[in-house]
Amino acid sequence: MSYSPAITGAGVYTPVESISNAELVEAFNAYADKFNAENAVAIAAGDVEAKDHSSEDFILKASGIESRYVMDKSGVLNPDIMYPQMRQRQDDEPGIMAEMAVDAARKALAQAGRKPSDVDAVICAASNMERAYPAVAIEIQDLLGIDGFAFDMNVACSSATFGIQAAADMVRSGSVRSALVVNPEICSGHLEWRDRDCHFIFGDVATATLIEREEDAKGPRFDILSTRCATSFSNNIRNNNGFLRRSRPDGVKDRRDMQFMQNGRKVFKEVLPLVSQHISTHLQEEGVPHTQLKRLWLHQANKQMNDFIGKKVLGRTPAPGEQPNILQEYANTSSAGSIIAFSQNSEDLSEGDVGLICSFGAGYSVGSVIVQRRA
Repeated sequence: MSYSPAITGAGVYTPVESISNAELVEAFNAYADKFNAENAVAIAAGDVEAKDHSSEDFILKASGIESRYVMDKSGVLNPDIMYPQMRQRQDDEPGIMAEMAVDAARKALAQAGRKPSDVDAVICAASNMERAYPAVAIEIQDLLGIDGFAFDMNVACSSATFGIQAAADMVRSGSVRSALVVNPEICSGHLEWRDRDCHFIFGDVATATLIEREEDAKGPRFDILSTRCATSFSNNIRNNNGFLRRSRPDGVKDRRDMQFMQNGRKVFKEVLPLVSQHISTHLQEEGVPHTQLKRLWLHQANKQMNDFIGKKVLGRTPAPGEQPNILQEYANTSSAGSIIAFSQNSEDLSEGDVGLICSFGAGYSVGSVIVQRRA
């Protein structure tokens, strides 16, 4: 017997601290000045490249980002540190990703009118995990008091939509009645804040969605009509900061390529047609004309990218509200971005309205979820 899955609740955990572009630029430029002064001789000799200043105008034009939430502000803004400083927790303490995820999960459960005892499975889908094992998902399961099973998955910025597909498939098959998909993203810990080309991109957040059989829903829901995922290997977005990061025989530890890196021009050129075609083909194969779409909740990577995709999919410039952007406040939060947009911009839809959640990123990867509002 097959069942129909639905999203019955969504939640967002937002860190207390935030960094404006003005604050970020001030800190970066102070770091650049310090670097240039300390390396003046080598720079004059042509052996070291001087650091250019960043600017608010540059950041806004390049990304559409105006601020970002972070788990630690002081470390990032300290020109002598330039990375978040988060206390190393003891093994018997809850992990920081688990704490973030639990907050978002409880909000999703509350919206759905559910208790942890109603959940059968937990999927922690995120781009950067706090540790290799035990699975963060199992820790979240334990903190919430959920029976059943849990596991981690990583498909970079597409992790949330891939997690939703996995949860929806389990509900469809009858192996679970409900599954919680959580996306805790501490992107600040993997960003190279000393790189002018990317120091403004990421923020921290956690999101959660509850997937249930539509017949079990206690209130308004979004029926999952169809899901579609695709991957194609590329090195144009990469993070090498894995367990081998200290293994170089030459003793070099502060390697630039161990943090987030991307070839922005190639990503823009290659990912945009991939995502636009993926969405259009998904809609066509499911018999959903693009004119029927009331809302596009896209991955929050870059405003220019989203504007391009929205125009390609709809065949026109999206009207205000059709394609909500939240990156001006949150910045790029990796897999959580499209879920923030969905959580904050979905309750106004009417009975029968159709929308699409889409995330995309390193891999390359792209995941899309077609949903329909039910009161």
